[in-house]
Amino acid sequence: MHPDLESLLALQDKDKAVAEAQKALDALKPEEDALDQELGTHSKALDEAQRGVAGAEARRTELEQRIASYKQLQERRRQQLDFVRGAKEASTLMAEIDLARGVLVKEEADFLRSGDAIVEAEKKVKDIAKQHDAVVAAQAEARAALEEKRAGLLEALDAARRQRDEAAKGVKPQMLGRYERIRRGRSPLVLYPVRHDSCGHCMTAVPLQRRVRIKAGDSIETCEVCGVMLYAEE
Repeated sequence: MHPDLESLLALQDKDKAVAEAQKALDALKPEEDALDQELGTHSKALDEAQRGVAGAEARRTELEQRIASYKQLQERRRQQLDFVRGAKEASTLMAEIDLARGVLVKEEADFLRSGDAIVEAEKKVKDIAKQHDAVVAAQAEARAALEEKRAGLLEALDAARRQRDEAAKGVKPQMLGRYERIRRGRSPLVLYPVRHDSCGHCMTAVPLQRRVRIKAGDSIETCEVCGVMLYAEE
C-alpha cells in the first residue's frame, strides 16, 4: 500500500460523511417549503383582504369629501340665485342646481353603501384571519419538530466538517492539493479501486505497467480518462 493511501482514504470517508450530513439537511427543505407555501397562500389572502378594507375606507373618505364639495358648490349657486336679475340667467342657474342635486343624491347613496362595503370587507378580514391563525396553529408542531431536527442535523454537519478538517491535516500538502483538485471535478469520489484491471469509476482499462505500480504501492496513479486516483483493493 502506498504510504499516503491510508490518509487519503480516511479523508474521503470524512468527505462522504459531510456529504451525507448535508444530504440529510437538504431533505428537510421540501417539507419546509410545503409548510411555507401553505402558510403563504393564507398570508397572501389575508393581505389582499386587508387591502380591501383600506380600499373601502379610502372610497368612503373620497365620497365624503366629494359630497362636502358638492354641497358647498350648491350653496354658492343658491346664493348667486338671489342676485340674478335676468330670467334666462336664473333658468340656467336653476338647471345647474337641479343637475347637481341629482349628482349629490347619487353620491350620498354611494356613501351609504360604502359603509356596508367596509363592514363586509372587515368581516372578510376576520374570517380569513381566523383561517390563517388555524393554519399557524396546525403547523406549529410540525415546524417545531423540523426545527429540532434541523438543529440536530446542523450540529452533525458541523461535527463532520471538523472531523474532515482534522483528517485533511494528516495528508501531505502536495497530495492534498491533488485530492482537492480532483474533488472539485465531476466524479462523486476522488479515489476508486482498480477492478477487473479497469478504473472503478469509468471502467477504462488500466495499462499493465500502471497496474503493477499501483498494486506494489509505488505510486498513486490517476485514470487517464476520468482523472480519479486509483488504488489496489486489499
